[in-house]
Amino acid sequence: MAFSRPKKLYTENELYEYAVGALGRRMRTVAELKRLLRQRVEADTEIGQTLVELIIRKLKDQGYLNDAKYAAAFSSYRRDNEKFGPRRVITDLKIKGVHGEVIEKAVDSAYGEIDEEKQTREYLKRKRLKKPADQKQAARIFRQLVRAGFRSKTIFTILKKWDVEEEMLSTLEGEVQE
Repeated sequence: MAFSRPKKLYTENELYEYAVGALGRRMRTVAELKRLLRQRVEADTEIGQTLVELIIRKLKDQGYLNDAKYAAAFSSYRRDNEKFGPRRVITDLKIKGVHGEVIEKAVDSAYGEIDEEKQTREYLKRKRLKKPADQKQAARIFRQLVRAGFRSKTIFTILKKWDVEEEMLSTLEGEVQE
C-alpha cells in the first residue's frame, strides 16, 4: 500500500520560485499552472486558494504567463512541425484549459492562410501513409486524418483523387455523421 506524502505548506516566495521553475521547463497555460500550484498548497483552504491566485496574478503582471501567447505558439508549432489540422489544435487547447475566444483567435491566425489540402498531404507524407490498396486501409487513413483534425471535405477530396470507390466514400461519410 502506497502512502502519499503530506502536502508541504509553501510560503509565497517558495511557491513563486516553484512556479517560475515550472514555467522555465516549458510554457504552460494558466489552468495548468494553477493545477500544479494547488498540489503544493492546501487548495481547499482559503489561504491556499488566495496564495495560488496571488502567484498567478504576479506571473501574469510580469509577463511570464499569457494564454494568448501560449495558444499562438502552440498552434504554430502543431501546424508547422506536427502538420495537424485546426480541429486537433482546438481540441488540444481546450484540454489545456485555454479560453474559447483565445483559442479561436490563435487558430484563425495560425491556419488563416493555410491550404488545408496541402497541409493534409504534408501530414500524410510525415506519417508515411500511401495510397490505400483496399477499403480497410482507406477507412484507416480516413479515421487517422479525422483524428489529426482535418475536415471531412478535405479528406474526401484526397481520397477521391486516390480513386477510392464511391461506395466506400459514402460508408465513411455515414460514419462521420454518426
